[in-house]
Amino acid sequence: MFERVLSFLKDLPGGTGVRANADDPRIAASALLYHVMSADGVRQDIEWERFKQVLAQSYSISGEELDALAAAGEHADNEAIDLYAFTSVLKRHLDAEARKDFIGLMWEIVYADGELHELEDNTVWRVAELIGVERRDRVEARRKAAAQAPGASGTSSDE
Repeated sequence: MFERVLSFLKDLPGGTGVRANADDPRIAASALLYHVMSADGVRQDIEWERFKQVLAQSYSISGEELDALAAAGEHADNEAIDLYAFTSVLKRHLDAEARKDFIGLMWEIVYADGELHELEDNTVWRVAELIGVERRDRVEARRKAAAQAPGASGTSSDE
């Protein structure tokens, strides 16, 4: 389902190594994924593992490079005053389909713990709005992620 966005993300500028620069689309993506994972105030191990799996698959990285990208995303998110710095980078670098797929990746992280918290839902909604993903596409991506998360609970006002 996300093969196209994963392929696209692998081809983004930056190649090897992690630049500590919020204009790097890999760091912007990592920061947004980290942000949604932390939106409910609780970072569970299963969410952290899914976050790292998404980064590893998206960029074909592992080991120290994966740890560096995860840390760069965490640091960028902690230093950010809003989401626009990251969403504007992704909007410039991803086509419409890849942006929809990115929202799907965000939902995967949200549902990694099997639960949907209203702050996570709101975060995905705001990111989707900022990168130009339509409501119906965001809701469909949420439904797909929820269906793949056994025991998922919670709904949002989108339904």
